[in-house]
Amino acid sequence: MLLIDKLSGKPVYEQVIEGIQRNVLMGIYPEGSVLPSLRELSVTLGINPNTIQKSYAELIRRGVIIPSPGSGTYVAHDARERIRAAAAEKLPMLEELVAELALADVSKGDVLATVCAVYARTGKGKSPTHPTTYEGGIQS
Repeated sequence: MLLIDKLSGKPVYEQVIEGIQRNVLMGIYPEGSVLPSLRELSVTLGINPNTIQKSYAELIRRGVIIPSPGSGTYVAHDARERIRAAAAEKLPMLEELVAELALADVSKGDVLATVCAVYARTGKGKSPTHPTTYEGGIQS
């Protein structure tokens, strides 16, 4: 299910894009599955159909979904890989942020704890082969 926070500072169409991509990555919308119609999603979320259209258009541009006139809109067969590749392209931004935090004397432990907490919230927090983590928290 997509959740939209209309009071968020983030535009609704971006929340729809992120929600659909998250659902693809979580397997809620498996590759090859049909997405809800524009009208159906508009009614379900209580938002303007033009907003859904804008979100779908961007997902089509990214190659995450594929329209099929007359039969609906489908999740692309390589949608997960496309989403992952786009996310990986953001690593330089993370590097810049970490450099800024280091210069501001934010501790490495605090930064790693935050990263681990985010991964744990997404269900990706278990990393027994990673040398900087252990069951009780962060190793310095």
